[in-house]
Amino acid sequence: MALEAAAPVLIGHGTSQVLTIGFCMFLVGALFLSLMADPERDLVSAYYRGERPLGTLRNAFALSSECIPAGTIIGTTGTIAVSGYDGLFVTLSLLLSLGVLLLVAKTMRDHGRFTVGDLLTRRAESPAVRIAGAVVTLSICVLLLMFEIAGVGVSTALLFGLSGPGAQQVLSLMIGSLIICASALGGMRSANALHIFKAVVLAAASLLTVALVLHDFHWSADAVISAARRSSSFPDRFLGQGMSAVPGASATTAGLDFIGLQLTIVLGVAFMPHIVMRINTTADGPSAQRVVRHAITITAAFCLLAAIMGLGAAAIAGSRTIATTDPGGTSALLRLASHLAGGASTGGGAWFFVLVACAVFAAVLAASASFTLSAAASVAHDLRSRRKRTRPDEGTGVVAARWAGVGVGSLSMVLAVAVQGWNIQFLTTLAMAIAASTVLPALIYSTFWTGYTRGGLLWTLYGGLACAVVLQLSSPAFSGTAFALFPRWHVNWYPLQTVTLISIPAGFLLGWAGSLVSRASDR
Repeated sequence: MALEAAAPVLIGHGTSQVLTIGFCMFLVGALFLSLMADPERDLVSAYYRGERPLGTLRNAFALSSECIPAGTIIGTTGTIAVSGYDGLFVTLSLLLSLGVLLLVAKTMRDHGRFTVGDLLTRRAESPAVRIAGAVVTLSICVLLLMFEIAGVGVSTALLFGLSGPGAQQVLSLMIGSLIICASALGGMRSANALHIFKAVVLAAASLLTVALVLHDFHWSADAVISAARRSSSFPDRFLGQGMSAVPGASATTAGLDFIGLQLTIVLGVAFMPHIVMRINTTADGPSAQRVVRHAITITAAFCLLAAIMGLGAAAIAGSRTIATTDPGGTSALLRLASHLAGGASTGGGAWFFVLVACAVFAAVLAASASFTLSAAASVAHDLRSRRKRTRPDEGTGVVAARWAGVGVGSLSMVLAVAVQGWNIQFLTTLAMAIAASTVLPALIYSTFWTGYTRGGLLWTLYGGLACAVVLQLSSPAFSGTAFALFPRWHVNWYPLQTVTLISIPAGFLLGWAGSLVSRASDR
């Protein structure tokens, strides 16, 4: 990966000892939080939702943290640094996604219990529907876990100046094991603790980074923007749409891809399985709406900080330099921290660099714990319990959920190690596209259309999932371009990198057609 070439320049000589100490302290603290969060009672509800509601403000912090995983922190900052306007628009899309969530939060909480399967069976309680919901949930969570675990291996290797897939794979295995322990032991209480811990560390690191960036430019935002634009390979286009387009793409294709990406974020984030579980931790529907409103304010503050950090990375580390060695911009935040810390060669600079690094790792741990918990709940609650004629006891249900978390986490970790060094950035957009193409139409139809049937629901879930996956495997993000997963393959008959412009309407259309067919067959 491009990150390997950049690894040796981030930290100065003698800093590795400070970084190692700080990193180990952070990992021990995170594991301690997970152990302390172990539920006091072996109750399924305590494991999936926590033993009692967090309270509006703390739940809002946790929800905003859920919506801002490590991929968003690193990816958004990097996209802004490399692509300017396109990256800034991504941050706006994240806020709009919470606006969508605000519209559906009460419905989700009133009709949900633990999982996506619980939400989908409001219209038709059926093992087949729960299985379909579990398939969708596992597809999304495994993709996200693969990306997070593989990414943390790359980031850790980058911090310590290591290169090569071997070092990245070992680090992915080590940190992936910690993630599995964190999610399997503590359940939702563990996830809550990690998300609040992440919010504190991320806020401290972001505020300090932004203060240092603005101080370098005499507290002038205009100066930061001007310097960022001058550092770009295309200064005239840096503040215009299209910088993130695939090289050689037509203006029409670039425009459709831009719209598709925004649509994926806006309609995908709100219906992710871990977001559904987070909404279900609130006391009731009105409480869910209050939590989302507070989360919008918190997320807006982060988006502002991320915009300044992205522009600061372009201005200080150099947009052209970042784009040349790391086209995806994933190293932009750490490069910025290294420059602000003076190469991380001094004591204070080294500890500042450690703080930023820990913020990234906290984001990985918290997000991965949520993804693992969502997948484990789907396996243990939707699949295992529906195979039994009698309701399993509470203690057995918690044990099953923990083992399911270990299984899903281990599978994701093995897959992440297998694809280490590959360009898998499209996995996050694919996961959001699956959520937008399946859960969104299913929830809307279930809420507003009395003619929606069990058959239509299954057509929506399986058809929307298949459509999103097939189109993504046929896109330039998968093959045929220099930055694709398989550059030498040429199965990219679908011209766009994003799939939601087709897959979301397909999900709605399949739900309508499936309902008509099933009603006709019942006559």
